[in-house]
Amino acid sequence: MAKPIVAIVGRPNVGKSMLFNKLTGRRMAIVEDTPGVTRDRIYGDCEWCGRSFLLVDTGGIEPGTDNDMLKFMRRQAEIAIQTANAIVMVVDVTVGLTAADAEVATMLKRSKKPVVLAVNKCDQTGGVNPEAYEFYGLGLGEPIEVSAIHGHGTGDLLDACVEAFPEDDEEEYDEDVIKVAIIGKPNVGKSSLLNRILGEERVIVSDVAGTTRDAIDSYFENEWGKYLFIDTAGMRRKSKVDDAVERYSNMRSVSAIERADVCLILIDANEGVTEQDTKVAGLAHEAGKACIIVVNKWDAVEKDSYTMDAMRKKLEEDFSFMSYAPIIFISAKTGQRVDKLFETIHFVDVQNGTRVPTGALNEMLARATDKVQPPSDKGKRLKVFYITQISTRPPTFVCFVNQKALFHFSYQRYLENQIRETFGLTGTPIKMITREHGDGAAKAGKV
Repeated sequence: MAKPIVAIVGRPNVGKSMLFNKLTGRRMAIVEDTPGVTRDRIYGDCEWCGRSFLLVDTGGIEPGTDNDMLKFMRRQAEIAIQTANAIVMVVDVTVGLTAADAEVATMLKRSKKPVVLAVNKCDQTGGVNPEAYEFYGLGLGEPIEVSAIHGHGTGDLLDACVEAFPEDDEEEYDEDVIKVAIIGKPNVGKSSLLNRILGEERVIVSDVAGTTRDAIDSYFENEWGKYLFIDTAGMRRKSKVDDAVERYSNMRSVSAIERADVCLILIDANEGVTEQDTKVAGLAHEAGKACIIVVNKWDAVEKDSYTMDAMRKKLEEDFSFMSYAPIIFISAKTGQRVDKLFETIHFVDVQNGTRVPTGALNEMLARATDKVQPPSDKGKRLKVFYITQISTRPPTFVCFVNQKALFHFSYQRYLENQIRETFGLTGTPIKMITREHGDGAAKAGKV
């Protein structure tokens, strides 16, 4: 199932972004003393007690404001509340209970979502801060004292969040079921493609961008295998999304990518590649998913014998960061080459789950280093002692070398290409990790 979502909300400047950074373990949100610094939602992965979830930082809720930016931030927070499984309301113990806090609490109670009340800036340890008691008046249950700066109380806070998550009731599928996310900007034909595959009107199809609001799962089986297709709401630039419901559909799309084994990245043949297309593809690439670039609406393009080759060359340039991804030209409307998708999905899924024996890897390494000598610097030459694969999805390799500094990016890329050519990993991203021989992990026989 998709990861649960926890939204952090509250009035401006109560420490929401600081708490977000503490819980995610990294500085993703800008932190300043000026209210309104966090102007849009920021997502981060979080894990507690074996449960993974998405944490959402929001701009401050300022009830009854006439300021356009503050109204925009409030709308963003409301969107996060709509899609969240649990909500953390943050208040400031140093300021005390305010009328704005009460209004935010009233809004949260109307949402009917589980709410955890975090009383922030309780930086002193050794006892209960009596000033926290007044927040019982919000009617949100027992306040949890936390310090976003020092981390005090964050464990209790996360315990309360996890307790509010829904049960993991995802339908069980066989291991051989391939989960396929259909992703892309709005109106490229994602729902039309799914309907063509399924042979029925399972998803609303409209010329209006943003008709599909959420991720929809559909099981399908044919001679090529078993599939679970995840149709998603179209991802678009935040600045161009005005409808509140569409604003949080991006979050669901990101969650769909995480669930998927293979991502179909749909491109509109009439529009060509846009900046948003490459950003959507980048999400799947960074997630390590097997990817296929699918050019839809090919039937609507005026073409000659050179059109497809020219388009393919342009796509290879625009998606140079994922040169491994096969490119297929289809028409969801007419069904042109849609059947070809299944063969390709099966192919890239196998590639993404491939494991290469260490012996074969190092035979390849010997040939590769003999063909192209490793680089040197100031008389010191790089030595690549051996390579081993530590995981799949994506295939991840560790190279043990004498000095990391000598392992230039270009030579890493050369070895990556040699791995692809030798073992056929042409449909999946691969990850390369470098370790110096003599690292503690190497000595322990671990990577």
